[in-house]
Amino acid sequence: MLKIGEIIQTIKGIVETKIDMVKLDIQDQISGILSRLVILILMGGSLLLVLLFLSLSLAFFLSQYFESPHMGFLLVGLLYLLILLILYLIRDNDSTQDQMQKGLKSFIFRARIFKKRRENE
Repeated sequence: MLKIGEIIQTIKGIVETKIDMVKLDIQDQISGILSRLVILILMGGSLLLVLLFLSLSLAFFLSQYFESPHMGFLLVGLLYLLILLILYLIRDNDSTQDQMQKGLKSFIFRARIFKKRRENE
């Protein structure tokens, strides 16, 4: 017959194992989220560099096209001012905010979504 002490030890072992499994799961989720955030930051930095060089190229091209050293940079600046104005006008648009939030959530939390899908299959 089992002794109460053995039953308690078995239950403690099961609980400790479950706690360890939860800790590992949390560590996996956090490391997945952090790695995706780092990739997102690197992608954003790369995008800024690409945008900078394309802007400079467009400005120099327009300067040569209009034969004015200042006109190209002025037009590129006005283009960015127009983009800023459009973004300012749509800043309170709920559908735009929802789409951006869904996109960021799906990118950052993708590992958890795929894990849930695999578990449901």
